[in-house]
Amino acid sequence: MIPPDTAIGKVRLRVADVDGLAAFYERVLGLRAVDREGGVVRLGPEGGEQLVELEPAPGAPPAPGFSTGLFHVAVLVPDRAELARSLKRVADAGWRLTGASDHLVSEALYLNDPEGNGIEIYRDRPRDQWERDGGELRMATLPLDLQSILGELGPGEEANGVAAGTTIGHVHLRVADIPAAGSFYNDGVGLDVTVRSYPGALFLSAGGYHHHLGLNTWQSEGAPPPPEGALGLDRYELVFPDEASRDEAADRLGERGDPLRLDDGVLTTDPSGNRVLLTA
Repeated sequence: MIPPDTAIGKVRLRVADVDGLAAFYERVLGLRAVDREGGVVRLGPEGGEQLVELEPAPGAPPAPGFSTGLFHVAVLVPDRAELARSLKRVADAGWRLTGASDHLVSEALYLNDPEGNGIEIYRDRPRDQWERDGGELRMATLPLDLQSILGELGPGEEANGVAAGTTIGHVHLRVADIPAAGSFYNDGVGLDVTVRSYPGALFLSAGGYHHHLGLNTWQSEGAPPPPEGALGLDRYELVFPDEASRDEAADRLGERGDPLRLDDGVLTTDPSGNRVLLTA
């Protein structure tokens, strides 16, 4: 239903300290502030795509602990050696990981930014190594051998800016109800379900990818959205290859609500209050 080359675009975060957060993303993740307009700072790899937008919201309330919103934004690096450089960069900055996992299809590092936004940095295993079980992709959460990752580094190798080919691989959201959110993204947007047996979660994608979108109710089942204007996720982009396929998705979603057409795309809100901008 959805073009196979549909992908995640920029993620916009509403933040209290835009300069402090920009410095964190540069120092710890290796991104660069590539544009600043109207106070919004846009960051990406040197010579690559813009990935993260930081919108200043000084004085905005933090999102309540029991609310829907961002679980994490996932930064996809090109290969295992680049994941090793990312790990070294985090360690050199003195920042603490919140986790590190082997998901069978990928290897991932987890951390939070200074305002509590979740971040995953990961690399994919080749698709021919992905396995299926009962029609689903096999995914798991196993311990990641960090020493093995660091073994990819050469002697004395420095971890400078992140590689130009780095992208936002997926976005993982906290939702109030899996069936309602799943129907919105599957039947409405047109993403395919790839894994539905993972407890309390649902994973969806385009083009057979393991997931462009994760949904979970691990800490948010039945939760309300955060107050309008609260700190945290403002919106994320789903990028279609052309305007026709984007508009087809917008028309399907129009039967469920009232998507807002803007100059840069179609803005819509899922049943848990998470906003997605459909762009082309």
